Amino acid sequence: MAFSIPRNAFIVIADGEGATYYCNIASLGVQIEKIGELAAGVHDGRGAAPVPIETSAHELNEATFAKHIADDFYHKVHKGGIEAIVLVADPQTLGQIRPSLHKEVLNLISGELDKDLTNSSITDIENSLTKAGL
Repeated sequence: MAFSIPRNAFIVIADGEGATYYCNIASLGVQIEKIGELAAGVHDGRGAAPVPIETSAHELNEATFAKHIADDFYHKVHKGGIEAIVLVADPQTLGQIRPSLHKEVLNLISGELDKDLTNSSITDIENSLTKAGL
């Protein structure tokens, strides 16, 4: 999916165990700065994203964390200041986050990248985002 990343876009790099938040500080192109993170904990499964019945405890925790990420987006959007969101996650996590996103958050997503970049350096993330369509 080709997309451009606006200045001040809220960029989320996530997997089933954590999410790191960045902001694009470049006027043109991609230059990101870390602005926060969200760590997964052990969950009881309440509020999980939809999962099959034969789901393991680990998979249930990942689905619950995906719902937690979606809820965090919703609260951040309502606080204001977020005009665009770029969501980067491994395909499974991305698929778990999408159904949990509120319409107001979905309207702000300017791009998605189904790639696991959670253990990547800022330079590698910037390069991956650039290659994705800028």
